[in-house]
Amino acid sequence: MMMMMMMMRMMMIMMMMLMMMMMTMMVVMMMMMRRMMMMMMMRMMRMMMMMMMMMTMMVMMMMMVVVVIMMMIMLMMVVVMMMMVMMMVMMTMMVVLMMMTMMVVMMIMMMMIMMMMMMMTMMVVMMMMRMMMMMMMMRRRRRMMMNIMYFPLTPALTMMSVCLCAQPANSFERLKEFFFLSRPYRTSPA
Repeated sequence: MMMMMMMMRMMMIMMMMLMMMMMTMMVVMMMMMRRMMMMMMMRMMRMMMMMMMMMTMMVMMMMMVVVVIMMMIMLMMVVVMMMMVMMMVMMTMMVVLMMMTMMVVMMIMMMMIMMMMMMMTMMVVMMMMRMMMMMMMMRRRRRMMMNIMYFPLTPALTMMSVCLCAQPANSFERLKEFFFLSRPYRTSPA
């Protein structure tokens, strides 16, 4: 049991170190990018730098998600080990039932956390896409693009979660309707 605890602690420390490293790397990269952007006055170069920055950010976020999921899995494993030990010590029906409920709860919690993570990453990706599109478009076309692309992201996400949680039957229709209603089309072409 003690050895298990020690292992767990070691793993946790390693994870923390990894997270710290990632954070520092991110900050350093950001600093470097900013320096380079200050130096470069050419538009094209600056745009390329921005693209690279976005890509690095996305990769970092993905790595973070992976690390978090790994931590979750480790926690689950530790809980399972503890359960095994408990069962070995006192094999009663009550304990087994308790364990089962605990497992279910843990599973549900993990699912929820993963869903949240996915939502966050999706939101960030959407934002980045919009930024990129805005950069790409010329002055004249940008307004049009904005009209088409703009829809309030956070309300959409909250609505999505609410729909999917509340009634799964017609949630998709609800969602579609919401998305199409929330886009502010303008009749004038410019």
